Parts: sequence; structure tokens; C-alpha cells
Amino acid sequence: MRNRIALMLSLMLLSAAGPVLADCPPAGTDAGSLQLLRQQEFALADDGLRDTLAMGLLDCLGDPDPALRDGIAYEGVTVWLRAGQLSEALRGQMRDRLYVLLDADDPEGFRQPFAALLLAEVARTDRLQPWMSGKERATMVGHAVTYLASVRDYRGFDDAQGWRHGVAHGADWLLQLALNEQVDRTQAESMLAAIASQVAPESAHAYVYGEPGRLARPVVYLAHRGLLDQAQWQAWFAALPPRLGEPAQAYADSAWLARRHDLMAFLMSVYLEADQSGDAQIQALKPAVVAALKTIP
Repeated sequence: MRNRIALMLSLMLLSAAGPVLADCPPAGTDAGSLQLLRQQEFALADDGLRDTLAMGLLDCLGDPDPALRDGIAYEGVTVWLRAGQLSEALRGQMRDRLYVLLDADDPEGFRQPFAALLLAEVARTDRLQPWMSGKERATMVGHAVTYLASVRDYRGFDDAQGWRHGVAHGADWLLQLALNEQVDRTQAESMLAAIASQVAPESAHAYVYGEPGRLARPVVYLAHRGLLDQAQWQAWFAALPPRLGEPAQAYADSAWLARRHDLMAFLMSVYLEADQSGDAQIQALKPAVVAALKTIP
């Protein structure tokens, strides 16, 4: 069965006329053949076919159909990345193509969050076995912090359309970078600045899809790295409550209340992670978190 699926996909891709650019499903495939591949856990023995399909599926990350966008494009490429089935050269091409998608117009709001989420998987491969140069990694950190700080579409999940979840996906990307021993203190500080910008958004969106917990995770793992000292963590957490707005707005303004909701959820997420951790560096976050909580009306 798996050989038949691979042969069918190979024939379809080879018979496609013209270059495979911005087509979803990729030229030469259809939703049925891709669903069959998913049922077979994306098993493809032909390296060339897998590489071609992996790059082609990137254009499906903006598809409005969640089964194609999330269930096939993101899931399939992630399976191949985690199995080590995509070469360093192809990962580099994929990373650069994802940067383009990240910067492209995204009126429906799907492409950018899923490009960020797949870039988290690319970053994971470099964390586990470094293959990017220092310059390439620094460029990735720059893209990641710019993306997270720029998110203004706060839609999370829709029953018909599935996930967007830009803040959470950006946080997942930063998590993989936070875990990377090659990421230095200056880069870590830029990541923390991006996280701080979304902890209590100025637009006063009340998070309901787990975003505060996702934002907390890269903070916790940066603490594990020991890149900042206790005074620096105190200062970082102390700078969060002023983001709520004017004190006169306390409990008298819906935007202030939404920001308070988000900030409290974030701080409690960090505190819980620190309280349950056996890592002394992570546990050391607790006093700074408690001090910040005490300043919130």
C-alpha cells in the first residue's frame, strides 16, 4: 500500500506541467492522495519525492482548510523534520522560503502563524544538532522576535476554520531558540522584549486559548540557561505591571481589565512552572514573579 501511494505521488508530481509555485495542493497532487499519505504516517522512501513534496506543501500553510493546512502541510513536514529525513541543505531552503511566507500579506491570517510554527520545528533541528552558522541563527532570532512583537491578529481557534494562534506559535518558535545553547544573552534579551510586548497587549485582547502559558515557557527555559542574573529578572518582571495602563483606569475600563487578565495569567503560569521545577535557576524566578504580582491592583 505504501509503495503504491509513493508511486502514485511520484507519477503525479512528475507529470505536473510548469514549476511548482504557490499551488495548494502542490501541482500534481490532490487532497485525496495527500490524505492517503497522511494515513500512512507520511512514509515516503524516495528522498527526492519527499524533498519536492516538503517544499511544495509550504504553500499550503496559508490554506483555509485546516485539514490541509494543519493536518497535512504542517504535520507532514514536521514528521519528516523530526525523523531527520530532510537534509541540511533542504532545511536551509525551507527556512528561507518560510521567511518569505512570514513577510507576505496574510489577509486570512493563517499563513504567518503556521510559517512561524514550522520555523519552530526547523529551529528544533538546529537545537538538537547545530547546522546553522552563527549569522544564520542570529538572523532567525531576529525574524522570530520581529514576528512575535508584530502580531496583531489575536484570533485563536475557530470551529470551522481551525487554528490561527499567532502569539502562541511565535512563542513556540522562541521556545526552541531559548533552549538552544548557541543563543547568547543579547539574543535572549531581544526575545524577552518581544515576549513582554505580548504579555498584556495594548489592544486589550483577553487571551482564552492558552497563550499566557505558551509565552511563559521560553521565559522559564531562558532562566534555566542562566543568562540573566536575579537583578535582571527582577527588573524584567517589574516592568510588566506598568503595561496595564493608567492607574485611574483600574477596574473602571474594559481594556485595563483585559490586560490585567492576561498579565495575571502569564505571571501565574511562570510561577507554577517555577514552583514545580527541580531546577534552581527556574525556581529563582519565584521572588520576582511574586513581587510583580503584589504591584497589580
